[in-house]
Amino acid sequence: MSSDSIDLSTEEGLILGCTRQDRKAQRALYERFSSRMFVVCLRYARDRDEAQDLLQEGFITVFSKISTFSSAGSLEGWMRRIFVNTALMRLRKGDVLRSAVEVDEPAAKRVSSDDDILSDIGGQDILRMIRQMPEGFRTVFNMSVVEGYTHQEISKELGISEGTSRSQLSRARVWLQERLTERRKKK
Repeated sequence: MSSDSIDLSTEEGLILGCTRQDRKAQRALYERFSSRMFVVCLRYARDRDEAQDLLQEGFITVFSKISTFSSAGSLEGWMRRIFVNTALMRLRKGDVLRSAVEVDEPAAKRVSSDDDILSDIGGQDILRMIRQMPEGFRTVFNMSVVEGYTHQEISKELGISEGTSRSQLSRARVWLQERLTERRKKK
C-alpha cells in the first residue's frame, strides 16, 4: 500500500505511513512537527546549528521507533520525549554536569516573585536568555520548568544527586533573574 492510499492528514495515517517507511509520510510528519520540535531542541542547544543537529538526530529516532508508539498518549508528546532524550544523551556524552556541586543558596539570593519583571519581555527574548545560560543551569531549568521533570527524575536522567539538581535550578533562576533585572535597568 503506497502513501497515495493513506490519509496523511491524520496522525493515524502519518504513523501508518511512517511505520511502512513511506517517504511521503515521513516528510509530512517532519513538516507537521519540525518547527515545534526545533523549539525543544533550541532550549537545550548552545546555538541554532546544534539545535538543527539535535532535530535531525531526533527525527531519525522517531522514524526508527515509530512502530513502538502505542497511541496511549499524544504523538506530539511521545515525539517531544524523544527530542528531549536526544538532547540529554548529547549532554551526557559531553559530561556537562561533571563539575556541578550541591550548594545551598543564601536566602538573600531568592528569586523575586515579581511577575512584573516579565511584563516587558517577549518569548523570543526569554528563549535567547535561556540559551545563554551556562549549560548545566540551562539543562536542569528546561527539564524542571519547561518539561516538568521532578528533581528525582532529573537526577536519574543526568546522573547527578537531587541536591545538585535543586542547586542548579536555583542558580539558574537567580542567573535569569539577574539578567532580567539588568535588562530592565537598561531601559
